[in-house]
Amino acid sequence: MSVVGFDFGNESCIVAVARQRGIDVVLNDESKRETPAIVCFGDKQRFLGTAGAASTMMNPKNSISQIKRLIGRQFADPELQRDLKTFPFVVTEGPDGYPLIHARYLGEVKTFTPTQVFGMMLSNLKEIAEKNLNAAVVDCCIGIPLYFTDLQRRAVLDAATIAGLHPLRLFHETTATALAYGIYKTDLPENDQLNVAFVDVGHASMQVCIAGFKKGQLKVLSQSFDRSLGGRDFDEVLFNHFVAKFKEDYKIDVLQNARACLRLRAACEKLKKVLSANPEAPLNIECLMDEKDVRGFIKRDEFEQLSLPILERVKGPLEKALAEAGLTVDNIHMVEVVGSGSRVPAINKILTEFFKKEPRRTMNASECVARGCALQCAILSPTFKVREFQVNESFPFSISLSWKGSSSDAQESGPDSKQSTLVFPKGNPIPSVKALTIYRQGTFSIDVQYDDVSGLQTPAKISTYTIGPFQSTKGEKAKIKVKVRLNVHGIVSIESATLLEEEEIEVPVSKESVGENAKMETDEPAAGATTPPSTNDNDVNMQDANANATADVPGAENGTSEAGDKPVQMDTDTKAEAPKKKIKKINVPVAELVYGAMSATDVQKAVEKEFEMALQDRVMEETKDKKNAVEAYVYDMRNKLSDKYQEFVIDSEREAFTAKLQEVEDWLYEDGEDETKGVYIAKLEELKKQGDPIEERYKEYTERGSIVEQLVYVINSYREAAMSSDPKFDHIDISEKQKVLNECVEAENWLREKKHHQDTLPKYASPVLLSADIRKKAEAVDRFCKPIMTKPKPPPPKPTTPEAPATPPHQGGEQQQQPQHSPAQENPNATSNENAGDNGNPAPPPASAEPMETEKSENTDSA
Repeated sequence: MSVVGFDFGNESCIVAVARQRGIDVVLNDESKRETPAIVCFGDKQRFLGTAGAASTMMNPKNSISQIKRLIGRQFADPELQRDLKTFPFVVTEGPDGYPLIHARYLGEVKTFTPTQVFGMMLSNLKEIAEKNLNAAVVDCCIGIPLYFTDLQRRAVLDAATIAGLHPLRLFHETTATALAYGIYKTDLPENDQLNVAFVDVGHASMQVCIAGFKKGQLKVLSQSFDRSLGGRDFDEVLFNHFVAKFKEDYKIDVLQNARACLRLRAACEKLKKVLSANPEAPLNIECLMDEKDVRGFIKRDEFEQLSLPILERVKGPLEKALAEAGLTVDNIHMVEVVGSGSRVPAINKILTEFFKKEPRRTMNASECVARGCALQCAILSPTFKVREFQVNESFPFSISLSWKGSSSDAQESGPDSKQSTLVFPKGNPIPSVKALTIYRQGTFSIDVQYDDVSGLQTPAKISTYTIGPFQSTKGEKAKIKVKVRLNVHGIVSIESATLLEEEEIEVPVSKESVGENAKMETDEPAAGATTPPSTNDNDVNMQDANANATADVPGAENGTSEAGDKPVQMDTDTKAEAPKKKIKKINVPVAELVYGAMSATDVQKAVEKEFEMALQDRVMEETKDKKNAVEAYVYDMRNKLSDKYQEFVIDSEREAFTAKLQEVEDWLYEDGEDETKGVYIAKLEELKKQGDPIEERYKEYTERGSIVEQLVYVINSYREAAMSSDPKFDHIDISEKQKVLNECVEAENWLREKKHHQDTLPKYASPVLLSADIRKKAEAVDRFCKPIMTKPKPPPPKPTTPEAPATPPHQGGEQQQQPQHSPAQENPNATSNENAGDNGNPAPPPASAEPMETEKSENTDSA
């Protein structure tokens, strides 16, 4: 199971993986830790990540960046409209009111949804993780801004599905930072809470989180944000300043040229980084536009003065977070600053003045979110054992349910009367489950909506759930229990609806059955609380939700009096030995309609389209590799023909082959510039038909000497063994030894004849003594001689004493050769003594053959 954390930023992305020794940040194809969040569409393929960034300057109108600002937002969103003015690519409004991205791909203009492009980038990050882990990556944890709406969270999940990923959790970036900070702390207090403020100033937004730490746990106290206060806003200040300056000084309008805009923005970003460490900085761009070189200069004080409207907004989220946490500045023990935009000195100055303490930078500002996500994924994964650390996450919005009143309410308060109840207040724990009981006669609808949309700039209504059809058997209003879930991703949905009916059973109730009935009723809410970490809390929340529903909604159908009276009535009835009442539960169909979300069919189509595009990318990459192989062969072979292959080819053949190589090179840069993979493979094979024989001759010449030496070594080794007077070869018959000598003589004569013939040939002629033939000859000699020269000694005659137990042949033979050990036969441990005697023998027959066998095998291997 993969344990991977993705930090999908507005400008760049980071991938972290969990290993046995801790969390590692993965390097991409260019050995960089950060991968640009850019998708570039070309005429034949897509370029993702680092490849997309390299193509941006040459293809700005088809390079899609800042995808995070587009996903899950309506086209009419004022913030989105401001962003669109800075984008070099075309974005239009789709039929559903959401943005569509236009790009030229495969020779024609195509449209993509932001979710599709987000999925493309996730697939690139997945590929980076898979290359590093050498395993498939499916389960992961993805970091998201805490201000992402319900629709944006669903869009991220759809994008993950398109990329073939299964997120175990969408994790708030600030909470991920807090987890990465706290889990390694060994000095956290057990009783007193350590309050830490995390300020994340990213590329496009600012997020503030105040978290309370105790030993082994983290609790999010409050969260706040500004969705459009980040590093890019400071870049934009410098950009606008120099656009006006260049218009005045050089009479050029940079805004009219997309490539010039990109180059100036990139230069302004570098300038901002220089100003973070220096009081002043220059700006120089060659040939920015209309073949004009431009120069600029700015001081940090002037930059801060230009950025004053942005800097004034920094305090807003800080004050809001403190107020919601119910803390004062004195209660904040530490302030941690992270994010790529946090390096601006003016921001640190504001934070110091606000919190009355110096902000700390103990964490990696760019990698902390990815590391926190990988840690969370490891906690959720069964494959890793992680230190006990509880994360108590809170929901940043308030969610309520609303529905139309019944017929009796319509008569009293009008036909359009709406009733609502707050289900998940701001700061509600994630995940959470609550249940409401509603009385209705037939099918009805419930809307899930934001209770306050002032800071969200999104429609209040999230989704509508149609519950029904159902029928009450008694003809009265049916009692419907609705279960609402806030899942680990921060997405709210109605999970189920159940019709509850009471049936009377004509059986006297005994004491045991009363106990069972009470137990069953108390277990009922616990069954709905399916979140393991805080089951008791969820039961309380469910009861509170029921109380809120009955209190907020007027009318008898909501069961204010019935809900309170029925249990009491049941207790009274059981005391009076009345018939038992049984609750019958029937599941009611629930139909979901999420406004702006992709349907399951659309997601499946997007998955198939992504597969097709990925296949096209792979084919094009393979085609490039084959083209590069042809080009490399041309250059390499041409150099070798005039260098080390010069003696192995005749002049006419060299000239013809060189001409062929030149012809292929010209073809590559003209007609062969854009060919298919098969054409390049065929062209390479055509060249190799001429080049391989030359390479083979050179290879044979360089390898022949060492292989001949190996064969000579094998021949000499067996000849010496056959002619040796060593006692260990005395048991081998002379005729057998003669066969070995004959085999060695025959091999030697073969080698001498072939070598003499080869020496008479020029280097450019086809060789007659091949390395493969020499190896085969060495193997043949070894195969013939080895069984003879390693033949074991024959077994010795059996001992004359019939009572003596049979001993192994070699041991008995030793006893005959060494009579001085004969007294040991009376010893019951004679076998061990004989073995000891074997070790003392200067030339024991079977063991002495073993070194020869080892030597032969080594000779064979070397041959």
